[in-house]
Amino acid sequence: MQIEKVVQMSKDREYPDFQDHLKTLENRGLLQQISEPINKDTEMHPLVRWQFRGGIPEPERKAFIFDNITCSRGRSYNLPVVVGALSSNREIYSIGIGAPINEIGSIWSNAIANPIEPREISNASCHEVIIEGNDLQGEGNGLDALPVPISTPGFDCAPYFTATGCISQDPETGIQNMGTYRAGLKSSTRMALRMSSRSGGAEGHEHWKKYRDRKEKMPMAIILGGPPALCYCAPQKLRMGVNELSVAGGLVGSPINVVKGHTVDLLIPAEAEVVIEGFVDTENLEPEAPFGESHGHIALEDYNNIMEVTAITHRKNAVLASIISQVTPSESSVIKRVAYEPIWYDHLTNGLGIKGLKRVSMHEPLTNIRRVLFLVFERGVANTEIWRALYGASILNASVGKYIIAINEDIDPNNGDAIFWALAYRSNPALDV
Repeated sequence: MQIEKVVQMSKDREYPDFQDHLKTLENRGLLQQISEPINKDTEMHPLVRWQFRGGIPEPERKAFIFDNITCSRGRSYNLPVVVGALSSNREIYSIGIGAPINEIGSIWSNAIANPIEPREISNASCHEVIIEGNDLQGEGNGLDALPVPISTPGFDCAPYFTATGCISQDPETGIQNMGTYRAGLKSSTRMALRMSSRSGGAEGHEHWKKYRDRKEKMPMAIILGGPPALCYCAPQKLRMGVNELSVAGGLVGSPINVVKGHTVDLLIPAEAEVVIEGFVDTENLEPEAPFGESHGHIALEDYNNIMEVTAITHRKNAVLASIISQVTPSESSVIKRVAYEPIWYDHLTNGLGIKGLKRVSMHEPLTNIRRVLFLVFERGVANTEIWRALYGASILNASVGKYIIAINEDIDPNNGDAIFWALAYRSNPALDV
C-alpha cells in the first residue's frame, strides 16, 4: 500500500503531529466521530473493544473520537478523547509511521541504526495552556478535569492513562528515556505509576533507582498524544541508553521538536497534545491496581510508584489519546506486532543471514504476541538453517519467544487447526523439540 501525504506539514517541522494524523484518518474513512453522550467510566473503552473482541476483521477496525463525554458522577468534560487512532489496524499504523506495511521493518532498523537528535525550540503548542499551583487542587481540577477512561469497568480500581509516553532522565548520563507505563489517578495531583522492575523491564525504573540512591525525587513528564512516530517509540523495547526521541527522528527523517518542561528539567515533544509534569517519590510506594492487563488476567493490587503532579500543559485544541490495552487482540498488541514481526525478520535474514525464511508471525489472540512465535519457511530448507533461526529468534529479546515454532509456508500460522495438524503429522518430537 502506498502512503499518501494528505496533510501539509507545518513550516517548522517535517513530520505529521497528532492533529495531522487524525485528519488523515478522517480523510481515509478510518475515524468514527461519536457525538452522543458517552460515559467514560462504563461505556467508552468497552465500545471500542467490541471491534477487537467481536469478530470484526482487522482491516475494518477504526479509530473512535468522542466529543460528548460524561462520567458516572454526572460531569461533562471539555477535551475530546480518541481511542484506536494509533493502531486499531495495520493500515492506521502504516499511515502513522508514514511507510507501506512491507517497509516498516526496514524503517525501524534504519531509525535505530541512524537516530536523529531532537531540535530544541522556545515556543511550543504543548504550552498553549498551563495549569499549575492552586488550579490543580480539588475536585474537578488538575487530573480530575481530564476525561480519563476506565479501561476495564467493574475491575479497574481507577481511571487509567494507557497511551502514555513517560519521559525520565538518567541522572548520571543525562540521556532521556520514554516508555509506556500505566498510570492510575489517585487525586487531582497524584498518580500511581507502574514501571516494571523485572530484568529487561522499564528503563524508567532503572532511573528511579539511581534517584533513590541520590535521595532525590525523580522528575518525569508524561505525554498523552503526539506525533505518531513518537508514540510508536514509547512501547518499543529499545536497548537501555537509547533516547526514543532520537529514534523517532530517525523514523521521520528529521529532528523532533522539543521544548524544556515548564516545571521539570526535561525535554518534551513540542507538539504533544497533553503533558503531565511532576516528580516521582523515591522513598515511598503506595498500593496500585487492580487493572485489566494484556495477558487476560487482572493485575492485582501491589505497591508501586507515586507521582506528584506539578503542572498540566496542553494545546488549546488538545485531544486526549487513549489505547485499548487489555487481553489481545488489542490496540496495544497491534502497535507491537506490526513493528516486532519485521524487526525479527530483519534480525534473522539480514543480521544472521538465515536463508529460506518467508516471514515471522507472532500469535496475537489471547497470548499477547510475545509468547508464541512462528517462523514460516519455504520447503526444502536444511534443518541446520532452521535450528539456527530458532536459536537466533530466541536471543533478540528476553521477553519474546517462550515457544518458537518453525512451519512451512503452506501452514497458516493464524489457523490453530493447521498448526495442530502440522504438529501431529510433520513433527517428530525426538528430533524436532
